[in-house]
Amino acid sequence: MSTERERLLLVDGMALMFRAYYASAASGYIRRTKAGLPTNAIYGFMRYFWDAVEKFEPSHVACCWDLSSKTFRKEQYPSYKGNRSEAPDELIPQFSVIREVMDSLGIPNISAEGFEADDCIGTLASAYCSDMDVLVLTGDHDMLQLVNDCTSILIMKKGHGNYMVYTPESLMEERQLTPRQIIDVKGLMGDPSDNYPGVRGIGEKTAVKLIQEYHDIEGVLRNLELLSKGVRTKIEQDLEMLHLSRELATIRCDVELVCSMDHCRLEFDHQLVISKFEELEMKSICAWLGVAAG
Repeated sequence: MSTERERLLLVDGMALMFRAYYASAASGYIRRTKAGLPTNAIYGFMRYFWDAVEKFEPSHVACCWDLSSKTFRKEQYPSYKGNRSEAPDELIPQFSVIREVMDSLGIPNISAEGFEADDCIGTLASAYCSDMDVLVLTGDHDMLQLVNDCTSILIMKKGHGNYMVYTPESLMEERQLTPRQIIDVKGLMGDPSDNYPGVRGIGEKTAVKLIQEYHDIEGVLRNLELLSKGVRTKIEQDLEMLHLSRELATIRCDVELVCSMDHCRLEFDHQLVISKFEELEMKSICAWLGVAAG
């Protein structure tokens, strides 16, 4: 990545929020304001977010969110994410407050009806990576398909401030796959966390081997006669689901979004920020941000 170009940090709000909630809720203690509002996810979210800002020094930031479970993927495959449990009661009121916190920092909250946060991130990365370096902060390995010469994926590792930074080179070194091949592997093996099966009976090891050997799903299908009878039969029996799974795995980069880079520049009104964190009884965060709380 260039050191001269400005940097856009795209935050996967959903990934940070859930990670922040469960990291602190595991101890059984939920941080709350005097009025009883749970704030553990808000506090943890800010810690993860500001760690990344300090480490990667973006000039611009946008935060992307899911709007609801009603997406085009759910229409294509009604069981999509059908295995997800409801959000914990203590997390639900924090959804909107985290967005308010980002508003107070002057950071746009981006979402689109019928699409997921991933699609908003893919669209913004695609739209702006010719003009600036793009960094995606997430814990979701599906995002690796977005890696290119000007888009890096920052996968949060255990603990604060630990990241695996994926570029085309580090992705190839670690997995011997290109970003595009990440999608084809998911098409073959499916994704239990998103609840779509791929080709039943084909796991990650076989999927990776097939894509490495035949380059993509089309290459695999052109060479079915070279595969073992068992693998060939599984693919032939699940051909329709193979194509659907690849479609479900593909992050869309063409969502209609309104997001001007002028509004994404990381500059915030100190008084607004102080007021918000005092309201949430989190004055310590003001010190991280370099604003003086009263």
